[in-house]
Amino acid sequence: MRSAVHDILPPAVRRSLVKLGADLGRARRQRRLTLAMMAERMGVGLNTYSRIERGDGSVALSAYAMALFVLGFGPALGDLADARRDDLGLQLDEERLPKRVRVRKTPESL
Repeated sequence: MRSAVHDILPPAVRRSLVKLGADLGRARRQRRLTLAMMAERMGVGLNTYSRIERGDGSVALSAYAMALFVLGFGPALGDLADARRDDLGLQLDEERLPKRVRVRKTPESL
């Protein structure tokens, strides 16, 4: 049974997940870990880890995070949406800056 998540994911997101899964599989093989060893170290079933390597979008984000951690990429997930690297967000903040700042006159200052 296929999850409804697969049907609503944009193609670019699906491709990104497939690439992430393939990259995790390559990193696992480079470290000479079997599928079973990875699943055991992550605390998930073999089927779940296999779905991660296929880029299944219905697998919980925490399982992907644990795979990254086990392979030594722990901090990578936390840096994905770092505000300091958000070029669009920084640009929008810059555009919202006022051209000038005026001090409001209050009755006490008159």
